[in-house]
Amino acid sequence: MKRLGLTSWIFIGMAVGVALGVFDPALARQLGWVSNIFLRLIRAIISLLIFATLVTGIAGSGDLKRMGRIGGKAIVYFEIVTTLALLLGLAAVNLVRPGDGVPIAAMAADKAVTQAPAGFGATIEHIVPTSLADAMARNDVLQVVVFAFLFGAACAGVGAKAEPVVTFCGSLAEVMFRFTKYVMSLAPFGVGAAIAVTVGSKGVAVLFGLGKLIGTMYVSAVLCILVVLLPGLILFRIPLGRFYRLVREPFLIGFSTASSEAALPLALENMETLGVPKHIVGFVIPTGYSFNLVGSALYLSLASVFVAQAAGVRLGFNDQLLMMLTLMLTSKGVAGVPRAALVILAGTLATFHLPLEGAAVLLGVDAVLDMARTSINVLGNCLASAVVARWEGYKFAA
Repeated sequence: MKRLGLTSWIFIGMAVGVALGVFDPALARQLGWVSNIFLRLIRAIISLLIFATLVTGIAGSGDLKRMGRIGGKAIVYFEIVTTLALLLGLAAVNLVRPGDGVPIAAMAADKAVTQAPAGFGATIEHIVPTSLADAMARNDVLQVVVFAFLFGAACAGVGAKAEPVVTFCGSLAEVMFRFTKYVMSLAPFGVGAAIAVTVGSKGVAVLFGLGKLIGTMYVSAVLCILVVLLPGLILFRIPLGRFYRLVREPFLIGFSTASSEAALPLALENMETLGVPKHIVGFVIPTGYSFNLVGSALYLSLASVFVAQAAGVRLGFNDQLLMMLTLMLTSKGVAGVPRAALVILAGTLATFHLPLEGAAVLLGVDAVLDMARTSINVLGNCLASAVVARWEGYKFAA
């Protein structure tokens, strides 16, 4: 028999957890320590992974002068579409409110209050770290991101003398990716225990809210294609039929494997076939895998507010805007591997003092959500390469 993949095991763990919660609630409620171990390991990943990936990505791209027009245009496009995706996710989760039916960590929610400071000046002051070690110890993701951006820019400015530091950060990122892979091998146990505790404590009706979240995510993904990505095709006069035929296979590979990396070779090849010059394809798509994750941005805004709704934490307009700013920065460090967005989500929840149990419960349906967000990531990066090429004046055959 073919070996089962991690996604299959997560589904099995989820089913076992539901069954335990329904048929033996007393036993299910005693499994909290299993999910807590998994969550503690996730917390151990967050800061180092984000720091290493952001420093490597920024310093590895060279300074802005070397990146030139193509780099500048790509970054502008990346920021526009990911911000629009975040806003779309924020609007959808506030309109549908899928978290209202999923009472996650009700006791923790009574004590959980967002620590976002009041006022613009205090907010800006809050995101600047006084110590990287302190920010990492508290898992304050936004402060880690700010430090990493400045540190990476400094490395790029120093040039060749910073190569040992950049190489170290690259190696650290690879180690943390492997660490993440090891931790994710425990995911079936962590998700099974989390679902069991939730169902055993709150009843099987709690699962309806997760189904509502899945529906919200997939409808939002379709809207993201129509409202965020399609206008780029029209505005830059990219031939829709030919683009569709060439992007279809990478899109389906991303959807079925939940891995952007699996779709990368075919995406590069097919965008060259479309007529995007090789030097643009080779720069924009790989860079987009760190800086243009439209689907992940959409999911992260949905999931973060979903956990707040489920935990009974009221997030005001200012809190949600600060959360969006955090996600806009941290989503740039999401790796193109399955379930990497969970790490960013966990960091955001920790920053806003929302219960991490929400991330464990979400992991139970994350395989289904991951397929949607990954396929949108692949589509968004293919489109980004075509948009930048057209912006540079290249023409495509119809």
